[in-house]
Amino acid sequence: MRYRWTILGIGTAAQAAFSTVASGLPALAPFLKSHYRLSLGEIGVVLAAVGIGSLATLLPWGLAADRLGERVVIAVGLGAAGVVLVATGWTDGYGSLAGALVLAGMLGSSANAASGRAVMGWFAPEERGLALGIRQTSVPIGGAAAAAALPWIAHAGGTRLAFAVLGTCCAAAAVVAAVWLRDLPADSQAFASTSPLRDRTIWLLSLGAALYVTAQLAVLTFVVLFLHEERGMSAGAAAAVLAVIQVLGAGTRIAVGRWSDRRGERMLPLRMLGAALAVAMLVAAAVVDAPLWLLLPAFGAAGVAGLAWNGLSFTATAETAGRARSGAALGVQQTALAVSTAVVPIAFAGVVKAGSWGLAFAVAAVGPIVGLIVLRRVPEIRPASRPSDARSRETSAIPPAAR
Repeated sequence: MRYRWTILGIGTAAQAAFSTVASGLPALAPFLKSHYRLSLGEIGVVLAAVGIGSLATLLPWGLAADRLGERVVIAVGLGAAGVVLVATGWTDGYGSLAGALVLAGMLGSSANAASGRAVMGWFAPEERGLALGIRQTSVPIGGAAAAAALPWIAHAGGTRLAFAVLGTCCAAAAVVAAVWLRDLPADSQAFASTSPLRDRTIWLLSLGAALYVTAQLAVLTFVVLFLHEERGMSAGAAAAVLAVIQVLGAGTRIAVGRWSDRRGERMLPLRMLGAALAVAMLVAAAVVDAPLWLLLPAFGAAGVAGLAWNGLSFTATAETAGRARSGAALGVQQTALAVSTAVVPIAFAGVVKAGSWGLAFAVAAVGPIVGLIVLRRVPEIRPASRPSDARSRETSAIPPAAR
C-alpha cells in the first residue's frame, strides 16, 4: 500500500498551511507597516511575533504528539490557530496585532513537530531523507504561495482579508488531518534509549540549526522590505522575488534529502551546506548597492542556500532520537529555531537602524559560520545506525502495509 505517501501529503499540507503565516508575513510587511503605522523596529517585532509564540509551545506540542499521536495535536492546534488568524484581521493597533500573532504562533506550531513525527514513522531509513526533505518543502512552498498571493489579496481587500485567507488555510489543513491522518499502532513505535532532553547530540544539532537559520531569516524576512524601500521595487515585484526564492529552495530541499540518502550520511552534507550559506550571505552583503541584475541573483543564491539545509537537519534530529521520542526531539530543535525566529528580526532591524543594510546582512553570515563549528562536534549520523532503525525489513517499525 502507498498510505505512507498520503501521510507525507497530509504532513506537508499541515506545515505548509502554518508556513503561509510564519514565512508569508514578510510579504505583507509593507502593508502592515502602512496600515498600522509601524516603525522599522515595530515591524521587526510583528514579523517575529509568530516565532515568539512558537517558542513557548513547540516542545509541549512535541511531547503531546509522542503521547497522544499526531492526528489530535495537528487538528486541535492548527484549527485553533486558524480561528485566531481570522480574528487578527480585526485588530486595530500594534499591541493587539503583535499579541494575536503570538497566540497564533503558540497554537499553529503544533504542526511543526507532529507532522515531522508522522512522516518519520511511516518511512524506512533509506527513504527518510527524501521524505522529510519533501515534508520540509512545506515551509518554502507555504512561503512562496503567501508571497505570491498576499500582496494582491491585501491590495484587493486590505490586511483583514489577508488574515482571513491565512486563517482559512490553517483551518482547512486541520480538517484534512482530522479526517485522513492515521497514527501508527502503539506497538509498532520504535524505542529510544535516551530522552531527547538528555541527549547531547540533540542539543548540538538544535544549536547548529538555530545558528544556521539566522542567515535564512535575514534574507526571507527582510528581502521584500529591503527591495521595496531601499531599491525602489514595487511591493508586488519584491514579493515575487521572495516567491521565486521559496520555490527554488523547496526543490533544493528535496534534492538535498535524496543526496543524503544516497550518501548514507547526514552530517557531512549538513556542514557543507552551512559553508555554502556563509559564503552566499557574505556575497549578498557585499552587493547591496549593486545594480539589480547583480543584486537579485546574489540574494537569490543566499535565500536558496538558507533554505537548503533545513530538511536535512530535521532528518538528523529525528533519526538521532528514534520514532518513539522524535516528537520531543523535534520539539527541542524547533524551539531552538523559534528562539532565532523571535530574536533575529528584532536584532536585524536594530543593526539596520544603527548601521546599514549591508552591515546587517554581513552580521547574519556569522550565524552559519559559528553553526558550522558547533556541528563539527556531532558524529556522523547514518540512516540505519540507530537502535530503533537497525532492523531488517521484516521487523521494521513500519507496518508492512505502509511500505
